[in-house]
Amino acid sequence: MNTTPDGRPVPPPHADERTMLEAWLDFHRATLVLKCSGLKDEQLRRPAAAPSSMTLLGLVQHMAEVERNWFQRVFAGLTLPPVYGESNPDGFTVHPDRGLDEATATWRAEITRGRELTADASLDDSGNLSGPEAGHVGDQGVSLRWIMIHMIEEYARHNGHADLIREQVDGVTGA
Repeated sequence: MNTTPDGRPVPPPHADERTMLEAWLDFHRATLVLKCSGLKDEQLRRPAAAPSSMTLLGLVQHMAEVERNWFQRVFAGLTLPPVYGESNPDGFTVHPDRGLDEATATWRAEITRGRELTADASLDDSGNLSGPEAGHVGDQGVSLRWIMIHMIEEYARHNGHADLIREQVDGVTGA
């Protein structure tokens, strides 16, 4: 497997659909880790720019929640509470005693569980959306293919946020 100079896995230029989707998802997951690497705790908690309170640490927590939601709740149909509690259902709010190591371990555990639940599934297998989600999508069910494409989009969008936050924190920019 090829990697970028910063160590992220480069998705293969030719592969079957499942391999390609998983590779791009892994690339974007690695990008989020890269955006947080080498920073002090205070820097990880620094908000982007007023009026936003979004932080790099909050993004890692949020993506743990997103992983849980789409692969465990929607696809596998599990009933699970929010990763960071009912008072923080999107995961963006950071707790003073929870740092990057704990947030990253939680996020990785959510990724691992999602992989376990989808390992033997077809891209055409479907999960069920809640009523409000179904209203936005126009259908009660979504395929694993749809979920994976949505997850790539979700990471790409939030990695853009992370890039801007990182630039504000210490001037580092890049892919």
